[in-house]
Amino acid sequence: MSDSARRFPNEAPGISHRSFRDSSRARLLDLLGDLPQTHEAPTVLRRSTEERESYRLERLLLELNGIEPVPAIFIAPRGAQTSTPDRCPAVLYFHSHGHHYDLGKRELTDGVEYLADPPYAVQLAGMGISALCIDQWGFGERFLARGTSGRKETESELFKRFLWEGRTLWGMMIYDSLRALDYLAGREDVDPARIATLGMSMGSTHSWWTAALDERISLCVDICCLTDYQELIRQEGLDLHGLYYYVPGLLKYFSTASINALIAPRPHLSLQGDNDALTPRAGIDAVDAELQRVYAAEGAAERWMLHRFPCGHQELPEMRQRIVDGLARWKAGQ
Repeated sequence: MSDSARRFPNEAPGISHRSFRDSSRARLLDLLGDLPQTHEAPTVLRRSTEERESYRLERLLLELNGIEPVPAIFIAPRGAQTSTPDRCPAVLYFHSHGHHYDLGKRELTDGVEYLADPPYAVQLAGMGISALCIDQWGFGERFLARGTSGRKETESELFKRFLWEGRTLWGMMIYDSLRALDYLAGREDVDPARIATLGMSMGSTHSWWTAALDERISLCVDICCLTDYQELIRQEGLDLHGLYYYVPGLLKYFSTASINALIAPRPHLSLQGDNDALTPRAGIDAVDAELQRVYAAEGAAERWMLHRFPCGHQELPEMRQRIVDGLARWKAGQ
């Protein structure tokens, strides 16, 4: 790995923090392969609206990438209005992997076995927070039969096809996520100054990558996937992560910590299990040490918040409470 992968912005000679971060983000995006060239604002088709006990559920079809429409769901607390004075803070929620290819965005409303109760739609709505979740490539409705054969295109097939096309699966996922943020920030019932990212496992990685790449995210919350790449190699744990996770050439320029450093000085709440094979302890230690240094150098030491628990790859009720407390402080502007 090059020295630049480990250098904090204020150590880059003759380069301002802003220009350093902008150039780092540009390089990170470049590594993601040939991304779609869509310049129009995202468009939306509202397929249905349903009133549930604590929130309004909108089923959407978003045009984000110019290739295929992206199914999504948006939830708003019951009674929330669309007028400017009543704009809600919002979470861009990222679903996990877990080989639940048919679940996708429904994780927001239905939950999944390794997340604490209640499902995040209920939790967030009860706090007066809206949320948007899209089906990532190969998940949910995007896992349905494609083409004329009636056969499903698997994650592996997507990964291989995109490589042939000069793309990466992770890049295509991240592109859709950034465009989903465009849509969310443009909604009349959402406060664009208060948008957070939140996710577990694959959703966790989406959360910190998206926050690193886009400063419109004012809080990053990630659960159980802050993995130090080099330590994962040393621990022979590469096969514990799906194909989507891997980006050609990434380690020539970036470490996990240097990507996450792009989030500073914005608040970053990270919750990890010390017995999680996907995130080796030594790797968490290394990322924590670097981000403590980064945030301290920014005069924002209190905004890097790592909480570790005696568990594996799961969200404990105690972890959920830390997240609820963090979201409450963020919503209050603290």
